[in-house]
Amino acid sequence: MQKTALIVEDEFLIAMDLKAMVERRGWRVLGPVATVANALRLLEEELPSVALLDIHLGNEVVTPVAEMLSSLGIPFAVASAYDRPDLAGGPVMSGVHNVGKPTSEHRLAEVLRLLNISATGVRSQYLTFPSNRFGLHSS
Repeated sequence: MQKTALIVEDEFLIAMDLKAMVERRGWRVLGPVATVANALRLLEEELPSVALLDIHLGNEVVTPVAEMLSSLGIPFAVASAYDRPDLAGGPVMSGVHNVGKPTSEHRLAEVLRLLNISATGVRSQYLTFPSNRFGLHSS
C-alpha cells in the first residue's frame, strides 16, 4: 500500500512546494486543500497515512482537522513559523512535529519518516488486535 499524505495549506506556492517535496519522497498526496471544510470533506472520502497542516488557513484555524485526525489515530505535523503551534492551534497541537515555514526537504523528509513510524505502529496495533480498538476483551 502506498503511503499517503494529506496537505492542508492555504498559500498556493507553499502548498505546491510541499506537494512536490512529499511526492519526491515516494508518497501520494491528498490535496493540497486550503480550507477546514475541504480537508474534512477529503477525510470523509479517504484516510491518509499522515497529514501536514498549516495552522492558519485565511481567517480560520486548522484545529478541527487536527482533532479529527487525532480521533482517527492519524499522525500529523504542522508546517508553521510558530515555535509553539499549541498556542495558535490549541492543545491538540501540543507536542506535534513542526517542519517549519519555510521548510527544507531534508527536514520534511525526517518528519515524514517519524510520522510514518507512528502511522505504521497505529495500523499494526489495529490490525493485530482489532478487538482492542473497540475496548473488547477476548475470551
